[in-house]
Amino acid sequence: MNIEEQLHARSGSVCELSGVTDNLKVYEVPGAPADGADACILISDTCLQQIENPETTDINHWRCLNDSMWCTVPAVQVVAWRMLNRLKAEGWPQDLLDMMYLDDETLAWAKAANTVNEESTVKHTDSNGAVLEAGDTVVLTKDLNVKGSSITAKRGTAVRRISLVHDNPEQIEGKIEGQHIVILTKFVKKV
Repeated sequence: MNIEEQLHARSGSVCELSGVTDNLKVYEVPGAPADGADACILISDTCLQQIENPETTDINHWRCLNDSMWCTVPAVQVVAWRMLNRLKAEGWPQDLLDMMYLDDETLAWAKAANTVNEESTVKHTDSNGAVLEAGDTVVLTKDLNVKGSSITAKRGTAVRRISLVHDNPEQIEGKIEGQHIVILTKFVKKV
């Protein structure tokens, strides 16, 4: 039995990440400590394209990881962990990462060949240079007029559970007085 046949038998001929049954491909997980089927997963063409081309990532497609992260196959766990790490700035993937458990060997594999290039990831920093993450609480460092409303956000106002603007390291999002707004990171300080 070849690797593809083994993967079809293991997965029931469905994508091991998203559960779809069309256009399935064998994906060899980078950095695998073993060879053969244990180093591969069966995934849809959509998943494969988004893994290999991060700029084409559809965030909502990856909500499927909510289920597949619990798979007992280490290769599936590694890919789920890597994708959740790639997307953690969105908020909900960080919540899943906090729940996910990998044994030491699997975690080492996931980290060893992590496809996320640390230097190319967008880093959000506050006015003091502290790294901001989704879910953090920040405090405004100056009075800000909220465009499109009559609200003036006062210095010292706490903004809880911020979210990061995916493609702009100078912007975060949060709620002030029930209004969802975009805030420049140079006007906030991490609590």
